[in-house]
Amino acid sequence: MSSPAPAIVRARNGPVMIGLRVAIAIGLAIDAFVHFQLAANYQLAFPGGIGGGNLFRIQAVVAILAALHVLVRGSRLSYLIAAVVALSAFAAVVLSVYVQLPAIGPIPAMYEPIWFFEKTLSAVAEGLAGVLAIAGLILLGRRTRES
Repeated sequence: MSSPAPAIVRARNGPVMIGLRVAIAIGLAIDAFVHFQLAANYQLAFPGGIGGGNLFRIQAVVAILAALHVLVRGSRLSYLIAAVVALSAFAAVVLSVYVQLPAIGPIPAMYEPIWFFEKTLSAVAEGLAGVLAIAGLILLGRRTRES
């Protein structure tokens, strides 16, 4: 049995957990900003099916909603949603660089084997937000089991 986490970490609205929520929201906001900025060009580059730009816009809106949810609620569900949104976006950007996946239903094939500043920025923000969301889940889960 592990020793209990300090009260400052265990408190759902304690400074550590609020800081964690803010950091996750910032990562998701960067993700959304980059996706909104690049959407028009990706619609032109990958127009098939739903369109690359529309996928980027959808991702941006989902990231904003996840960021707001984790900021306002700070619940296990909000951390889980933030982790899924951030890590799925991270996986998509990494796959788009290294794996030439075919179109899947209305989702166009979006193979682009290069890294550029905006893509790297979004990948770092998504990866960090995802890892922090998992940390929040673990810390919040530990708190609820010990209470």
